[in-house]
Amino acid sequence: MRSFGSGRGDFKAETESEIAAAQDQAMQTKHYATKVLNTETDSKCRLCQQLDKTIDHIISACQIMAKEQYIKRHDRVSAQLHFNICKETGVQLDKNHWYERVPKSVETAQGGKVTILWNQQVQSDRAIPNNKPDIIILIMKRECVC
Repeated sequence: MRSFGSGRGDFKAETESEIAAAQDQAMQTKHYATKVLNTETDSKCRLCQQLDKTIDHIISACQIMAKEQYIKRHDRVSAQLHFNICKETGVQLDKNHWYERVPKSVETAQGGKVTILWNQQVQSDRAIPNNKPDIIILIMKRECVC
């Protein structure tokens, strides 16, 4: 049995059925039409022409889409997370919705006690490959000397 959303009817019935079909690898892809329905002769992806066009291939394995589309999708998800973090920490936001806003490289809140960095390279004493995380949250705590 599948459960989607919070059980409050977050999704329309059509959306739920599409999600279930995707999870079951039963969406109308070239692979499905070729291997299951026997209506297509070629199951290869039309973009890369290398692998079968399955749901997994479309979502994460096509080398042609990886160059641009996957990065765009990743950046949109990160932007939504950044917006929600800013909202939760009290950053003054100039837009009401995450999709209307371009994240700033540095955001501060709570009188400078919280700093949120967007796409900033991490300084370190040794070389770290891919050392540019999407979001860094710095929370300054005042030490009490008693």
